[in-house]
Amino acid sequence: MKRIASFDVDHDLISKGLYISRIDGDITTYDMRTREPNKGDYMSNIAMHSVEHMFATYIRNSSIGENIIYFGPMGCRTGFYLLVRDLAPSVVAKAVKDTLIKIINHDGEMFGASRKECGNYLELDLDAAKAEAKAYLAVLEGKEITFKYC
Repeated sequence: MKRIASFDVDHDLISKGLYISRIDGDITTYDMRTREPNKGDYMSNIAMHSVEHMFATYIRNSSIGENIIYFGPMGCRTGFYLLVRDLAPSVVAKAVKDTLIKIINHDGEMFGASRKECGNYLELDLDAAKAEAKAYLAVLEGKEITFKYC
């Protein structure tokens, strides 16, 4: 059986950052790594779920919204995947940072926080989303983004 691409990356060498995981035609999968794999520090389910709601809503309503295919968490709880069509990496990096800032500065209700909108609406916490966004933005602003794992 053919291995999936993400299993071919040595996770012991991945640090926090923004990477291109794979390119399939006009769709680029970005690895938004918020944690170092296998180090014992993982996002809580509530934080991961909350970031998913906030980031997905803001990025889909941004200037690159029409190019967004998917945003969602990694099962290992060390980051998120962002799938984008036809955009330069520098444009995506700026949009990611801008979206994180919007989450940090969000003044209002959590997006999609009702029973009708979400299958686990009780497990959302805006403060957890803001804390995750702030920590990840500090990572992205603190290093050069090369989009390469190694």
